[in-house]
Parts: sequence; C-alpha cells; structure tokens
Amino acid sequence: MPTVSAHVALTLDQHIDAVFGVMGNGNAYFLDAIETQTDAVFTAVRHEQGAVVAADAHFRASGRIAAGTSTYGAGFTNTLTALAEAVQARVPLVLVVGDEPTSGPRPWDVDQIALASAVGARTYTVGRADAAATTVIAIEHALTYRLPVVLAIPYDVAALDAGEVPDAPSPRIPAPLAPRGEFADAMLDEITAALAGAERPFLLAGRGAWLSGASSALGELAAATGALTASSALGRGVFPDTRYDLGVTGGFGADGAMELVRSADVAVVFGAALNQFTMRFGELFAPGTRVFQVDIAPAATHAHVGGFVRADARLAAEELVSRIGTAGSTSPWRETVDVAAARAYDAGDDLAPDGRLDPRSAARRIAELLPEDRVVVSDGGHFIGWANMYWPVAAPDRMMMVGTAFQSIGQGWPSVVGAALARRESTVVLTSGDGGGLMAIADLESAVRAAAGRGMAVVWNDAAYGAEVNLYGLKGLAEGPMRIPEVDFAAFGAAVGAEGVVVRTLADLDRLASWAEEDAASRRFLLLDLRISGDVIAPYQQEIIRVNS
Repeated sequence: MPTVSAHVALTLDQHIDAVFGVMGNGNAYFLDAIETQTDAVFTAVRHEQGAVVAADAHFRASGRIAAGTSTYGAGFTNTLTALAEAVQARVPLVLVVGDEPTSGPRPWDVDQIALASAVGARTYTVGRADAAATTVIAIEHALTYRLPVVLAIPYDVAALDAGEVPDAPSPRIPAPLAPRGEFADAMLDEITAALAGAERPFLLAGRGAWLSGASSALGELAAATGALTASSALGRGVFPDTRYDLGVTGGFGADGAMELVRSADVAVVFGAALNQFTMRFGELFAPGTRVFQVDIAPAATHAHVGGFVRADARLAAEELVSRIGTAGSTSPWRETVDVAAARAYDAGDDLAPDGRLDPRSAARRIAELLPEDRVVVSDGGHFIGWANMYWPVAAPDRMMMVGTAFQSIGQGWPSVVGAALARRESTVVLTSGDGGGLMAIADLESAVRAAAGRGMAVVWNDAAYGAEVNLYGLKGLAEGPMRIPEVDFAAFGAAVGAEGVVVRTLADLDRLASWAEEDAASRRFLLLDLRISGDVIAPYQQEIIRVNS
C-alpha cells in the first residue's frame, strides 16, 4: 500500500514537475516515491540551500511552481537563508522536509515550525489520514500568497501505510484583483485625465506587471498616450516596444535615461514596489511629478505616490486603455528624444589603471557575444551592476537576481540548476562575484551537471568582497576581512567538468565567441574567470556610497 510519503509525492506530481534537493534520513521515503512512482524530475544539489534556490529560480524562469526537499534538523536549517530570500521576493515554492517524530524531539531536532515562521514561511505537517489533502492546501497557499511553504513529514509517519491515494482537488487560485468601488473608479478617471493632458507621460512597470500578464496592455497604453517607458530591475523587458523604453530605473539606469524620467510630468507605476533602489533613494521623480501607482498591495508603497489603485496590473492597464481612447491626444514627447543615446552607458577602458580588466568594457564585450536566447541568473554582490547595465534581455523571466531581496550572496550556482531545468531551450548565463561564488562552491558541480553545454558562468573576480570595500574600506575600516586571496575559478570549473578560461584582456573573451557558435549538445559548460579591477565602482554602488555618507 502507498505510504504517507508516497501520498505527498503523488499529489505533488499532479501540480509540480521538478524537485530539487539532498537526500537524508528525513526525506528518503519521499524521494523514493518521487523516483519510482511519479513523472516528476528529481535533480540533486550538493547543499540544502541549493534545493530552495533551484526551486526559486525555476519559478522565476518559467512561472511554474517547483519543490525543494531536505532532511530534518541540520538539513532543514541549511535551507533558511534561501527560504528567507523566497519569502522576501514573494516566490511560491514547496519545501518538503523531514521533521521530528510525533512522539517528540530527539537531541538533534529543532523547532522547525518556529524557524520557518521566523523567516516568514508557513509550515503544513502531514499525517497518516490527510497527507494528500494537506499537500494540496500547501500548494494552494504558496500560489495564492506567492510565498514559499514548508511541507513537513514527521519521521515516524513517513513510511506508514496510508491506503489508496484519494482524488485530491486542484488548488483554488484567486481570480486577478479587479479595481472595485467608487474610489477605484474615480482614481482611474483621474489617471486617465492626467495621462491625456500630460506633456511628458511616463510608465514604469515591475515584476508584478509581468506576473499579471500586463505586457500587451501596457504596450497599448504607452502607444495611446505617447509615454516613455521603463522598468524596475525585476521587470526589464516587460514593455514590448523597446524603441521608447529607457531600460531599468534606479542605480542600474543610465544617467541620460534617468534625467528623462525626472523630467516627466505624469508617471504611472504598475506592479513595482518602488523600493529605495528603484526610486534612487527618493530622487527618481522630480518634486512636481504627479505619481500614480497600481498594485495589489493594500496601499501605496512610497510616499511620493499621490494616487493609488489597488488592482491587478493587467486589468487596470486594460481599463485605462479603454478609457484613454476618447480622452485626449497622444503626447509627442517620446518622438522628440533620443532614447538610444539616453540609454548609453560608459564604455570603459580595456584595462583599468591598476592593469586589471575594466569590468565595464568586459561587460560590454560579453554582451556582444552572448547568445540571444540567454537567461541570465545573478548572485548578489557589487558586480550585479555590470550585467544589469550592459546585458539586455528579452523579458523579465530572462533576468533574475536570486538573493538580492534578502541582501544575501552565495545563491548563484544553484540558480543555474533551476533555470536550466525550467528553460531547456535557452542558454543559462550566471553572473557571480568571487565571494558569492566561493560561498556556494559545492553547487558549481550541480550547475555544470544540470546545464552542461547550455550553461556558462561569468565570475567577476576582484579578490575581494567588493561591496564591503566600497562601503567600508573607503571609510577607513580595516580591509583585511574584506579581501579574498585570488582564486582560480577556471581550475575549479575544470575540476567538475567545465571548460575554464582565465580572462585578463578583452582578447581572452574570443573563446566566448567561438563557444557560442558550437553545438550545445557537444560543448562543455563554459566558466569565464574575469580578473577585474576592484577600483572601478558600479554607478549604483556610488549612489549607495553617497547616501551612506
């Protein structure tokens, strides 16, 4: 007869096709059921954090919920940083874990429910009679609230016979939030009038707009109003017409583009939280700009917002397109500006004054050589500016930063694993620093194995924790703890089956050009170890330095 663990696995299999994790005592029966009784694909990672990171990246790359799994105790505590990141980034996933027996904790058990709750994740514990139903409830919670959930299997319950697996209902997902009530209706009228009368209209969209499927409607609204557009870092590519798109706002934005944003007289924001980085620490908009926001949050998320509509971005954008049709003429503003020039970044020098590679010129050259089908995954650290500034992508699900929501590093390598399984037709490109790359080095092997010839990594190797050097070394703090002995990542890659290339000059990047032309089925994972100068500070970091000063 099927066990409790089999009930969990078979019910998950109806809604989830990818499971990532590390086997241990607490999840052995669950993984046996996944492997022998379901069609779900299990991919092993080498550290339990990677199980959650891979499931997180899988959703960001595909929009399909995935599962991670670990054993109890130490296995579970290893997942907590990645679990906190998924909570902060509002990424739905299911973490299936072993847990203490129903008879009580053993010396090596911890209060896993309390630990999960502390980082914002809810736990559902299965029993012998309700494992399938509880699994459906957990999935429903994750998808409804866009949050990770923990699904716990007590140790003494995991292998119990549970009878035939019952027919479980599909998770109930709420309908998109439509604008309702007199206030919302009046505010949509006000936004319509403001856009119709604007001389310099501007639309900003974030990841929430992408998740709602608002891209087409936002493109229509921009065309109807003559608005320039831009996105948050997590929403890049959401607007379909790139001719009038200023790129990413905030510290990743080009100076000329941000000057145009600041000159807007009306701005409407869709599905973007307007955090301090997107808002350039309060300086994105000029004091006279009328700022409206559409979001599913309970209230406006920034003090500069003067009008708020609580609604799904797509539904609100479609309603505004309908209303704007007869409300006024289209602004000619965007036809009068040179968007391409405004979006231009500093090209950099071949080498920095210290003789090491200039990360700006390296980023620009890599952008010229990367395959067009790329999905970029990013670890956290000072280096995040280079890919975000110089490597355009086609849509928000092709550039993801796993770790930045929780301000953590060391989640890059397992991100490749999740993205590679989610986007089997694409080239997955990791951008990582040497600090984060070392922190998660166990899952370098996982990344190479999972992506193979469809994967590559760029390690921005400045022999330092660059962000800390820039923020605290410049203040005179001791730099010893901020420095890292220079590590040969190319050799690390070769040790686990990748092709490693040390890049000291732009000419060394020619290997990327030839690699991109090779058949993905026969080439190896490519790891570029860029020996860059730490003296070149990314603009977004300069902005943070100014604020902290």
